[in-house]
Amino acid sequence: MTVQPIRLFGDPVLRTPADLVVDFDKELRNLVRDLVETMQDEGGAGLAAPQLGVGLRVFTFDIDEVVGHIVNPVLSFPDEEEQDGPEGCLSIPGIYVDTKRRQNVVASGFNEHGDPIQLVGTGLMARCVQHETDHLDGVLFLDRLDSAARKDAMKQIRAAEWYDEAKPPTVKENPHSRGIFGLGR
Repeated sequence: MTVQPIRLFGDPVLRTPADLVVDFDKELRNLVRDLVETMQDEGGAGLAAPQLGVGLRVFTFDIDEVVGHIVNPVLSFPDEEEQDGPEGCLSIPGIYVDTKRRQNVVASGFNEHGDPIQLVGTGLMARCVQHETDHLDGVLFLDRLDSAARKDAMKQIRAAEWYDEAKPPTVKENPHSRGIFGLGR
């Protein structure tokens, strides 16, 4: 187990959809441990494998003293209730913007050994699960903002000490235009 460097906004791996995990082996268990250790070292609520440069569908979370992980998550939403609140990202340090998410989520997937699991989240846990699953799809929370909020966030990013002009970032079209959270209606 070791703390790994986190990939920052502008790194192409953050825009690349991750592959399904097919081998539930020692390498995956080491990745999960690295994710947990790095997330906790950085004080994050969640961390996805692409943020460490690994293109696999796995993320960890640490919400309200519940620490865990999920492999190959598939999300469903039990209702239409929404939340709107500040969201940040370890790959976009120091930037927090109010972002709409679903209030409740159910994530089905597997643990590091390949056993089926289900994670039911509300509030902050639901926000984390949606945020980290977006990472697995190559989507950043900035993509979920309206144009004015996204423009303001980009201004903050360009002024950030960590920003690298040599790696110009890509911001995708706002998925809200396709229905709630890009899922259609």
